[in-house]
Amino acid sequence: MVVYNELDDAAVDRIFRALADATRRDIVRRTLTEEASVSELARDYEMSFAAVQKHVAVLEAADLVAKIPRGRERIVRGNPETIRRAQELLGRFEQLWRGRIDRLDALLAEEPETN
Repeated sequence: MVVYNELDDAAVDRIFRALADATRRDIVRRTLTEEASVSELARDYEMSFAAVQKHVAVLEAADLVAKIPRGRERIVRGNPETIRRAQELLGRFEQLWRGRIDRLDALLAEEPETN
């Protein structure tokens, strides 16, 4: 049995606001392929550790990543399920617009040519 969990408007807003920033998109990309501590993530950016922590907090609030305690560190792991749900939403928008374009094409094809 497939259970469909549609994103509500607030979740969609959080996801796309979080993904609007290049650093956060990079953190998501990195943590989807391999877990990393916040410290490991911070080493690769020219910003403070606190700034990276804030980026991770925004991603966590959007459910794009999860922080898992491991000893004294917090490991960041990307959440592919949220990415999949956002991708499904975009797919529905694409279908909507493709349908509109197809109807417009059909309407234009019906009009007689005048010379």
